[in-house]
Amino acid sequence: MSNPVILLWLEAPLQSWGNDSRFGRRDTLDFPTKSGLLGLLCCALGAGGEQRELLAALAPLRQTVRAFRKNDDRPPLLRDFQMVGSSFDDSDPWETMLIPKKRDGDKAVGGGTKMTYRYYLQDATFAVAMEVPESMGRECSEALQAPVWDVYLGRKCCVPTDLIFRGCFASEAAALEEAAHIAAGKSLVEAFCVLDGVHDGEIVILNDVPVQFGTRKKYRERRVTIIYNNNG
Repeated sequence: MSNPVILLWLEAPLQSWGNDSRFGRRDTLDFPTKSGLLGLLCCALGAGGEQRELLAALAPLRQTVRAFRKNDDRPPLLRDFQMVGSSFDDSDPWETMLIPKKRDGDKAVGGGTKMTYRYYLQDATFAVAMEVPESMGRECSEALQAPVWDVYLGRKCCVPTDLIFRGCFASEAAALEEAAHIAAGKSLVEAFCVLDGVHDGEIVILNDVPVQFGTRKKYRERRVTIIYNNNG
């Protein structure tokens, strides 16, 4: 018997799915990462900490993403410039706690004020067919409808504007058929899809398969194929 497939509908004014962010530049991929989606599911389940066993069960399973747009034009990325830790009085013990520090509590190299550029997808919509273990189908479905912790689309400021959980299906084909029906009702067109593994299309290597969450996160690589439609 095959594993159930949960359909996630990800729609918001802003989404951000970081894969290769370094220092002051926080990029986003054009589509949700596996680590971001499993993080969302862990929030719904109330599963904190490293969660090595849970991730070992979820990470190898298939995930298919379909991206939708209102038209053929891709909305531009939003770049948000932020200064973190500025204008704090380091002689005030309360304000001192707000200044960015290293893991050991010492001041960051170069001072406490940090400039960052953060990138967001605007008006993006995704349907994700996520395979889950047969034993967890009901648990995951219920958690996504009544999450233990807040769920968001990549970053905490990216709040979903529509229901995320759209059903639990016996097959990926059935889940994606429902996704197409939802998209048609919203007058959305499919821009591209992202498949696990190597297929005919643009092949990308991502380091987004979570092995361990918590304070010391660990990931491994996977290959995905991006297939654009004729108008993508």
